[in-house]
Order: sequence, then C-alpha cells, then structure tokens
Amino acid sequence: MKNLISTPLFGIMISLITFEIGCIINKKTKLALLNPLLISIALVIMVLKYVNISIDDYNKGGQFITFLLTPATVVLAVPLYKKIKLFKANAVSIFSGIFMGTLGGITTVIILGHVFGLSKSIDLSMIPKSITTPIGIEVSKQLGGIPSITVAVIIITGIVGAIIGPTIFKLLKIKDKVAIGVALGTACHAVGTSKAIELGEIEGAMSSLSIGIAGLITVIIAPIMAKIFQGLI
Repeated sequence: MKNLISTPLFGIMISLITFEIGCIINKKTKLALLNPLLISIALVIMVLKYVNISIDDYNKGGQFITFLLTPATVVLAVPLYKKIKLFKANAVSIFSGIFMGTLGGITTVIILGHVFGLSKSIDLSMIPKSITTPIGIEVSKQLGGIPSITVAVIIITGIVGAIIGPTIFKLLKIKDKVAIGVALGTACHAVGTSKAIELGEIEGAMSSLSIGIAGLITVIIAPIMAKIFQGLI
C-alpha cells in the first residue's frame, strides 16, 4: 500500500475517483450546491487527512492533472469558433463587459480586503480570483501574493459563481445569452464556463472567450491597480 501511495498513479486515481463520486452525487441530487469539484476537493482532503498521506505524495500524481489545466483551457476556444459571427457582431459590447467586469472584480477585492483588515499578502493573493488557475498563479507571484491561497480562492470563486450565477440572472431578469456567457466567464473562469456550456452553446462560447481575455486584462492591469490602491493594501 505504501508503495502505491508514493507513486504518481495514486494522486491521479484518487482525483478521478473522487470527482466521479461528485458527479454521481450531483446528478442524483440535482443540487447546484453539491458541485462535483467541491465534493471532490472535500473527499480528497478527508482521504489525505485520515489516512495520513502527505500532500507531497498526493502531488506526485496531482501535478499531472494540474499540468492539463492549460491545454484544457485552450480547448475551450472550440465553442467560440462555432459562434465567431456572433462574436464579431457584438465585439464592442463583449470587450467592454469583460474589461469592466475584470476591473470591478479587482477593485472590490482590494477595497473589501482593506475593510476587513486582511494582510497585504492575502489581499494580493486574492486579486487574480476570477481568472483561470495557470494565469492566476503567475499573476499572484508577480504581485507578491501566495500562490497556494490564490489557487484556493480561484476554486471557491468558480464554484460559488457557478452555483449562484443562474439565480442572479433570473432575479435581475437577464436573458441575453451573450451577456450571461460573458458574465460567467469573466467572473468565474473555467468552472463558470462549464455551467455556461450547460445553459447553451452561445453562453458557452462567450464564456470561453471571456476566460482568455479576462486573463490577459488581469495580467496587464492588476499590477497597475495594486500600485494605485497601495495605500489600501
């Protein structure tokens, strides 16, 4: 057993099994709160804690799944390609929405971090909360944040956004498919995009586009915003 735990196969196997369990529970209950990713994370933590397995042993296999995040994000361009004409027709509105969403997200993190008295490192770590993990980690390092906290915040942001996003759209009577897709992709990256794809092809395509653009915008403006608000951080 110890030999199996110390191999990359263990980390990959436990990740896939727990995620599959999460998918089954989510399908059976049909509750948005029981997100497969959230269930998987909880189960992995329980296994590591109660079987006394170190995070280093788990990461021997987990790192391979993390490595696949970048190519998986690139694949999301496929739905966009199918809706390229729709994108061209709404290009100005889409870019404006993504930019303002990204700007608003960064600003609120900095201000709320100051209000709640968060330390500088924590506040900086939370700035890239709405972009995909590979980009978020690099932005966090650039700002002087803590990448591990950034990863946790990114996951939480995506899950919460995917859960409450559809409800917010209904409450605010937002029915435009392009707007819904842009909102989910900009605010809650790949997890939000998975929800957008469930809602429809147009929502999925616009959300896929928003992930990449929001990431690029964050890379550019996050350091600038941090300097502007440095008195609050």
